[in-house]
Amino acid sequence: MSGLVIVDYDAGNIGSVANICKRAGGKAEISADPERIAAAGKLILPGVGHFGRAMARLNDSGIRAALDAAKERGAPILGICLGMQLLTMHSEEGDADGLGWIDAHAKRFDLPAPLKVPHMGWNDVAFTRPDVLTEGLEGEARFYFVHSYVVQADDESAVLGRTDYGGPFVSVVQKDNVWGFQCHPEKSHKYGLTVIRNFVDKVPGL
Repeated sequence: MSGLVIVDYDAGNIGSVANICKRAGGKAEISADPERIAAAGKLILPGVGHFGRAMARLNDSGIRAALDAAKERGAPILGICLGMQLLTMHSEEGDADGLGWIDAHAKRFDLPAPLKVPHMGWNDVAFTRPDVLTEGLEGEARFYFVHSYVVQADDESAVLGRTDYGGPFVSVVQKDNVWGFQCHPEKSHKYGLTVIRNFVDKVPGL
């Protein structure tokens, strides 16, 4: 089997992500079945919530091993919000190790007043280089964010986009067949739809 699969590990936003995939012209299957996930042609790893608890669910359910298998096969994988942070080596939230696919780590925002945590609302993304998922966003790229933790990259080559909130932070990553967006494309109107449409239409699945 192949096709586009949205990983269901009880971390929210599943319905919204499925809806934007449909609007983008893609047919997405929602699955918590490790065998189905391992055999997917493309994967979206969404998520909101606590990093440590999310990784525990992935590990305990067998989904972690399925994701690793899919990545090793070369299946394109898109992490969204918490899903992007899970791609990294480690997070302060729960003092937990991530999937380890991106050489980076997640730390809580440390911001001066009057800036508040979480970072919530619309903000610009400045892309660092061309990429298939950002085609059509060269002029303007505004996305909706809700997050308290931020990715800090140890491998600068994996950084695809940055956003400013009390200073620049990494908001998009890409390495090999893996992408991560800290924002919520499913809540970002035409900008998010462009990203998802590019993932559906322009990224070859297995």
